[in-house]
Amino acid sequence: MQRSRFFAGCDCASPQLGRRGFLGAATALAATAVAGPGMAQDKPHRIDTHHHVCPPTWVAALKKAKMDAPPINNWTPEHTLEDMERAGTATSILSVTQPAVSFLPAAGAAALARESNDYAAGLARKYPGRFGLFAVVPMPYVDETLKEIAYALDVLKADGIGFMTSYGEKYLGDPDFAPVFAELNRRKATVYVHPLGPSCCVNLGGLADVAIEYGTDTTRTIGSLVMSGAAEKMPDIKFLFSHAGGSITSFIERFTTQLPHYGPKWKDLNYNRVMAQIGRFYYDTAQAANPVTMAALRQMVASTQIVFGSDYPYRTSADQIANLQKIFDAKTMAMIERGNAQTFLPRWA
Repeated sequence: MQRSRFFAGCDCASPQLGRRGFLGAATALAATAVAGPGMAQDKPHRIDTHHHVCPPTWVAALKKAKMDAPPINNWTPEHTLEDMERAGTATSILSVTQPAVSFLPAAGAAALARESNDYAAGLARKYPGRFGLFAVVPMPYVDETLKEIAYALDVLKADGIGFMTSYGEKYLGDPDFAPVFAELNRRKATVYVHPLGPSCCVNLGGLADVAIEYGTDTTRTIGSLVMSGAAEKMPDIKFLFSHAGGSITSFIERFTTQLPHYGPKWKDLNYNRVMAQIGRFYYDTAQAANPVTMAALRQMVASTQIVFGSDYPYRTSADQIANLQKIFDAKTMAMIERGNAQTFLPRWA
């Protein structure tokens, strides 16, 4: 494999993991399970798939729009590396959080996305092996997004492309976004999805968006992809959803039993077709490392579809790891902490 300038210093192969290779990797990783909750090892090994980066120009734009917050304003590369060291995290796949760049017009969103991706790529060069990238794109602007996808994947060699769950009234399965996802399917790309407060429901019922709407918007966009048939048309995209898929586990019966028979555009779907898509998606543990959510998620999908996410700087990585260690055995932890992510992040295999 040709080594990229973005990940210079990472001597990584990209094998196609079969069942035997996967189980072998999981078993080997199990032998390196942490000695105690949240304690770093001599050799960090975890891959954090939900770890935020806050590029200075992006933070300045948020401040100007009065959309900033203390965790964003106080973020530094030094702080993020300290958090990784405390948790034994070898590599964090960086992504910006909500609202990404969708609050700007097309030209401004495109410029800020480019600056943000170049900043993250600079961190990866400065700290070889420590950072990957889910590149931000100037959605909902399709032409500009296609250009940034080409730059991020061809020039920066990013690990995937990051999206918000919705853009105005449109969710990821919307036909207007079909050219974007057709291109990503052609490239067999990884797509990381992060929620935001949807335009319909800001502070609904007096509750902050983070309490309910983030999880619900993740469920809405999963529904948009599955119920529209869009996900079936994009079998080569590896989708990763934040926060254990939001509230999807609570609505799984409605998705599999009621909605396939509810309206003309869903008439050809059935339980098996819905579950085939939900079951192939990946889900991170960020803000979901508790026994209730993890038990429901493991009933919905195989443990191979669960990956570690910290949601730093909103939560500490060590805190999330400590909670997960109370739930999973060492072998499953090894899969969640590294092995599962390697199936869609082959650069780090």
